[in-house]
Amino acid sequence: MKTYTYRVIIEPDERNTFHAYVPALPGCHTWGETLEKARTNIRDALDAYVRSMIADGVDVPVGLS
Repeated sequence: MKTYTYRVIIEPDERNTFHAYVPALPGCHTWGETLEKARTNIRDALDAYVRSMIADGVDVPVGLS
């Protein structure tokens, strides 16, 4: 599978957890109780998101160069 690189933003939220999202991929977001869990979760979410786009025949945004 081709490698894609995207900017990920992880921010603390009002519940003292962390919200993680990929601005280039609307709808690709998750959260974690810790920063490390948010990092793990966004990697998994990003992988599933891109694989789903490929399976559906949708063009995957290039990401960062």
